[in-house]
Amino acid sequence: MGTTVFERSRPHDSLIDAALSDTRHAAYWLDDIERPGYPALTSSTRAGLVIVGGGYAGLWTAVRAKERDPQRSVILLEAARVGWAASGRNGGFCEASLTHGYENGMNRWPDEMAQLERLGLENLDGIEESVERYGMDVDWERTGQLAVAIEPHQVEWMAGDDFLDRDAVRAEVHSPTYLAGSWDRNGCAMIHPAKLVVELARVATELGVVIHERSRVTGIRGSGRQTVTVAGGATVSADHVVLATNVFPSLLKRNRLMTVPVYDYVLMTEPLTSEQLQSIGWQNRQGLADSANQFHYYRLSADNRILFGGYDAIYHFGGRVRAEYEERPESFRRLASHFFTTFPQLEGLTFTHRWAGAIDSCSRFCAFFGTARGGRVAYATGFTGLGVGASRFAADVMLDELAGLDTERTRLEMVRTKPIPFPPEPAASIGVTLVRRSMDHADHNQGRRNLLLKALDAVGMGFDS
Repeated sequence: MGTTVFERSRPHDSLIDAALSDTRHAAYWLDDIERPGYPALTSSTRAGLVIVGGGYAGLWTAVRAKERDPQRSVILLEAARVGWAASGRNGGFCEASLTHGYENGMNRWPDEMAQLERLGLENLDGIEESVERYGMDVDWERTGQLAVAIEPHQVEWMAGDDFLDRDAVRAEVHSPTYLAGSWDRNGCAMIHPAKLVVELARVATELGVVIHERSRVTGIRGSGRQTVTVAGGATVSADHVVLATNVFPSLLKRNRLMTVPVYDYVLMTEPLTSEQLQSIGWQNRQGLADSANQFHYYRLSADNRILFGGYDAIYHFGGRVRAEYEERPESFRRLASHFFTTFPQLEGLTFTHRWAGAIDSCSRFCAFFGTARGGRVAYATGFTGLGVGASRFAADVMLDELAGLDTERTRLEMVRTKPIPFPPEPAASIGVTLVRRSMDHADHNQGRRNLLLKALDAVGMGFDS
């Protein structure tokens, strides 16, 4: 079995030690902003719509609901602080894709793929329009995304109208690891994730939404109007409920095995000097991602730091979400090593922040949707790391479904179907471990997928990224 570029060129341990020596264990994005607080729900009340979850999906639902019907009373309940989980910790890639990439969508819904690509671009355009209309300060940069080949077998995957050969891709970004690339120039924007949270919450409240933080929902009951109960006893009686709880256990038992939490790890550098920036090029500031199964994603922040994340995707037995899982020294050291292999000219650069977050992974690698309680409850989850842009589309799907509307969105097979659930423990842990090993083996074997991965492909489990 072969070795990858990151194994063939490993930086010295002393370089990694120095780069990580003063790293703060915190999400840089959340450190970089001031977040206004919202009061907890302490007394029972009523609403037309109650939204559970204060991340992108919940906040976009709140904004879109008020844009549709300004008179509708909307309450959003968040267990901690708005955007404290995945919405404040991600890489800030706001992608047009609704299907976790073209290949994943084409393998599942080939007859709808042209439509899904169009709807995805329209959704991204809609986000940009909202940013402009509401004056949202989110460091919006529609620079596109550059996929890079770092192993010979990946070069053929780059073919297409936006193909860049070895010299062309290295002219864009100066890395000795790049063999080819493909630049999607319009399908992705870079944003500051936590600023988007703060601005969505601002817009929502200005439109009349009431936000309550530190208001953990413990249950939903009712056959007609729904009663949402918060820890401490307060309730909200509502005509409709949206569940936007992302990676956390669903309030609907039917969805408990539909997603698993997978931990992703990230480093953020100090700001680069003008000389360091010149040494790597990157003048067009695209988002970057390599093409391995265990891949890295990276981008420049507005103040010219480099966010470098991905590769390790860690599942813990029982599918639990716990703070202690966020500190994993071996993952941060591996990222630092791979960073300096990618950019050896930046030797001496240090990392200021390290963090992790749990991704709501489902077996089809993109969001799924549904309703419950006679159409009074709607949900969307399973974004599998691609929810920054797709969450706005999900908000419109959920609002369409709650209104009983027959729309282009609700008629999609992607919207009407569900992924295959994960098995209960211990089968889940065994299966995830075997899949991770198989994907790693493929990266070391010219991308060739073994019988396990081929079998999972055949039954629609995916696992192609």
